[in-house]
Amino acid sequence: MNQATITLDQFRALMLAAGYDEVVERKWEPSTMADTHTHPFEANAIVVQGEMLLTVNGQAPRKLLPGDSFHLNANVPHAEAYSAAGTTYWVARRNVATGPK
Repeated sequence: MNQATITLDQFRALMLAAGYDEVVERKWEPSTMADTHTHPFEANAIVVQGEMLLTVNGQAPRKLLPGDSFHLNANVPHAEAYSAAGTTYWVARRNVATGPK
């Protein structure tokens, strides 16, 4: 998925059709850091503004730019760091208790 070719409404429609429970827009303040944590949901996201570093399971950080996407299964340890300009991404979430529809 490329953010230049998709809108939030289109992303939402695609992800809900794929069985995700909800789609939200996350806006992070400049230079925010989220230490290693987990979520009880699967996440499928696309960066639409700014940059972020995503570290999964202690591996080398992955730099994500607008148009880049990432997927995390539920309960996977990860850390996030957002750019000095702040970062926005759209994320589809699937509750692990719900599973694929």
